[in-house]
Amino acid sequence: MTDKNKTAISAEDAEAHKEKMKAQQGEHRAKMREKEKAERGLLLVHTGDGKGKSTAAFGTIIRALGWGWNVGIVQYIKGTWKTGEKEFFKRFDDLVTMKTMGDGFTWDTQDKEQDIASARKAWIESKAMMSSGDYDLVVLDELNIVLRNNYLSVEEVLDGLADRHVDTDVIVTGRTAPQALMDAADLVTEMTMIKHPFEAGIKAKQGIDY
Repeated sequence: MTDKNKTAISAEDAEAHKEKMKAQQGEHRAKMREKEKAERGLLLVHTGDGKGKSTAAFGTIIRALGWGWNVGIVQYIKGTWKTGEKEFFKRFDDLVTMKTMGDGFTWDTQDKEQDIASARKAWIESKAMMSSGDYDLVVLDELNIVLRNNYLSVEEVLDGLADRHVDTDVIVTGRTAPQALMDAADLVTEMTMIKHPFEAGIKAKQGIDY
């Protein structure tokens, strides 16, 4: 019995495809031979107006945990806001050290002095994590928002990142990453919003947005 959904491919097409893939394989292997294994921790920045910056960071955390890495997280803005990631990691506090140290969105706190104090406290915790050598990966969630609001100086943050343990990778998330941070990073990903349900009048959805 033949599969009606299977596309018939001629012998010539099959052979041409095979040769094309072999050529691509050769090109890829040649490029890989030119690359070197990272001998230090990398700095990754997730920024942009689109959804997915923190989500991508948490996806990387899952990957890191799969390899037995020690992971630390400092959340700068979300405060007491109940999120799915916080509820999840509470169940596995032996695998991840998560410090939620913000007081919520700035339009909720309405207290710049308090916000600066919270950012300072979170940054002290971040530096301790990054320099300790105890963590393979440290995620500084929404740090870019703190920098945008000038609660911490970019220069101070860059110095702290540069002083991290040589083996520690760091991910910084949040909109409007400063150019100096992006210049210092090994990887910068900008999330671009094409469509968002909020723009269509739909509130943030539990399990999808938080």
